[in-house]
Amino acid sequence: MCGIVSYTGKNQAAPFLLKGLQTLEYRGYDSSGIEVLSPDGALHGVKCAGRVNALIERCSAANPVGTSGIAHTRWATHGAPTDRNAHPHRSCSGRIAIVHNGIIENYRDIKAQLMAAGHEFVSETDTEVVAHLVEDAWNGPCRGDLVAALRNACSRLEGSWAIACICADAPGKIAVARNGSPLVVASTDDGAYAASDVMPLASVTSRVIQLSNNQYALLDHDGSIVVSNDAGDLVRNPSTIDIDWDASAAALGGYADFMEKEIAEQPEALERLLRDRLGEQGIKLDELRLSPSELAAIDRVYLIACGTSSHVCQIARTVIESWAKIPVTCAYASEFNYEPEVLVTENTLCVVVTQSGETADTLAAARRMKALGCHVFAVTNVLGSTAAREADGVLYVQAGPEVCVASTKAYTAQLVACMLLALVLARANGTMDHGIVARHYRNLCLLPDAIREVFRRSWQDKQAAALFRRHDSSLYLGRGVNAVTALEGALKIKEISYLHAEGYPAGEMKHGPIALIEPGFPVVAIVPADRVHDKTVSNIQECIARGAYVIAVATDGDEDIAAQVEHVLWIPALPDELLVPVVAIVHLQILARYVALARGRDVDKPRNLAKSVTVE
Repeated sequence: MCGIVSYTGKNQAAPFLLKGLQTLEYRGYDSSGIEVLSPDGALHGVKCAGRVNALIERCSAANPVGTSGIAHTRWATHGAPTDRNAHPHRSCSGRIAIVHNGIIENYRDIKAQLMAAGHEFVSETDTEVVAHLVEDAWNGPCRGDLVAALRNACSRLEGSWAIACICADAPGKIAVARNGSPLVVASTDDGAYAASDVMPLASVTSRVIQLSNNQYALLDHDGSIVVSNDAGDLVRNPSTIDIDWDASAAALGGYADFMEKEIAEQPEALERLLRDRLGEQGIKLDELRLSPSELAAIDRVYLIACGTSSHVCQIARTVIESWAKIPVTCAYASEFNYEPEVLVTENTLCVVVTQSGETADTLAAARRMKALGCHVFAVTNVLGSTAAREADGVLYVQAGPEVCVASTKAYTAQLVACMLLALVLARANGTMDHGIVARHYRNLCLLPDAIREVFRRSWQDKQAAALFRRHDSSLYLGRGVNAVTALEGALKIKEISYLHAEGYPAGEMKHGPIALIEPGFPVVAIVPADRVHDKTVSNIQECIARGAYVIAVATDGDEDIAAQVEHVLWIPALPDELLVPVVAIVHLQILARYVALARGRDVDKPRNLAKSVTVE
């Protein structure tokens, strides 16, 4: 949540800052702003509520000139999304400005102390206290040392933060700090950069320094970067990561929006993930860093995640229990962290699933499980993310940058990654021999082409979208693993169209949700050719009897279901019903996008949501 970008160097800062904010807008878009150190030695700030495009218009009129600056795009936590609550925030003197991601938990106490000392506040945010704390330190014991002033301020904070600070009395320098919220910095011939993640930096460098918790950095206009810890000691060899995709990967490339682009990228993402994974001993997941004997000993698995990733976990539970015969517990990270008791042994495996690798609740759960002594794996899309660095092993899903807030390609890639993990566990504990593992792997390799076939049928989704025109609610139904597909399909349409949708196990519909149904009410039913097909058809008939218009996701050739429902979204036959969720959800992604576009929504930036939830 929230995005930071900063630059100091040879070039004008504002163009890069604004471009960087556009790249980071998926992290927050309630408001945005920049602060540039002008040649006259004063800070020149422009900020406003609304999208980054509104800020660009204001900057065009204001023309902030200078070669050092900080910028921010906000997802509101404390204070409404207004001009005065937008970052950057200044000190009383107006000579110091800061931007901040995260939450300052003790800001009320600090604010009261600062106000008693004569400081004046203009916003409702928790962030503004940091600017005043830096000002006190700069005017007191840390004069002339911007990093020391920022370190002094952070010593009084409780919570999480990534902070960038600029001072009119320290020209050409930017101080940054990281604790809990991600921050990367980079040095080039043109200057020094900082950002919340690698996306805005991909156009200027292929390598970044990833700050660890309680680390600070001083960026200078000559491109030099000095990293230190909270004791003020230099960090000689800070952690670096290579950016493994070029800047064009985060560009639209001819697509109408990022959601369309990322839906279209799913086959290639799965092919990257699956390529060369089958070896003589089974599935090759060297990233997991556990020995065969340690894998064989695993007798219980926890799958922990939030949001869309939690749906991955619910399907993965069925796959792991079916293939590896290991009991699995699924948990929402936000709830799990407050469970009083967790049953863990030395042979327990915890798998955290997080697209960004920075989800605060999921990281807290991983740390709790690690402290209890169990193995922790991360399934994530972001190289070098906090989850990846803190886990005992990591499986990168290799989906490439995902800009649209509503996850599509990361979801299907996470599903397949968890299926690969299930095969590793099954082979390690002897549940499957190599031949059976190889057969399952070959089945997984059929998924990219099955998804391509769904793309050729997207006209079916466009037609079905018309059924949502007259209703503000809908019901999504499925059985078995596709009860979870119903949950994810309902989530997608809620996220981007703002229509209410409820995902439900089809057999549970009679226990409440059937009361919603009236003539013309849209019901989406996932009814593939599987062992519960006839049961699901029976539930569909109950809906039709009450006047519902049913959209069925069905397997090619199911003419019986086609004769009963309003629309069919056809999927090709698959050799294993556990693979159906990877293909069926693609229809529901496309359907949700068509519904949202028909309602005039911004599918990439749905209201109130941010891509990376880095606060609890």
